[in-house]
Amino acid sequence: MPDIDIDFADRNNILNKLKHRVAKLDTGKKHNTGVYFTEVPHNPLDNISTIDYKLAEDRGYFKIDLLNVSIYEKVKNEKHLVELMTKTPMWELLEAKDFSDQVFHLNGHSEILKKLKPQNIEQLAAVLAIIRPSKRYLVNKSWEEIMKEVWIKPTEGYFFKKSHATSYAVAVVVHMNLICEQLNNQ
Repeated sequence: MPDIDIDFADRNNILNKLKHRVAKLDTGKKHNTGVYFTEVPHNPLDNISTIDYKLAEDRGYFKIDLLNVSIYEKVKNEKHLVELMTKTPMWELLEAKDFSDQVFHLNGHSEILKKLKPQNIEQLAAVLAIIRPSKRYLVNKSWEEIMKEVWIKPTEGYFFKKSHATSYAVAVVVHMNLICEQLNNQ
């Protein structure tokens, strides 16, 4: 089953307009981001699915994760977003803890950033994967070794798929460029 994540500055803007059901975790609690836009067995009082999202997936229900990503609040429009996405960031800023601790998904990982020094989206995506526990062992490897192993699915542990890591790497670039833009406008 494909895994779809969609980022929003405020996901409630879309959820308030569309009929949906809230996904449920295997713990019985509501999923933080997952929703169904099709009928799924649900409790009519709270709109939460009565089966957890893994069982729902096994039964053919399709969950979409709608994520609140606050960095998009400062994006003015689509043109501005494209500019932020395509502008090459100042990669060396990631080596500065004061800067990297402000950046979406990178906060608290300045030592890894200093060590690996990502210089492009592909390397940044790999860093985002290495931050996760199941790929942390790659932190002391060369870029050649990292790129051979980072996208191999581990047998256990939390990891980032290449598609997720790449999407988040682009969002990180957007955020880096937004921070620099704000500093230049002060």
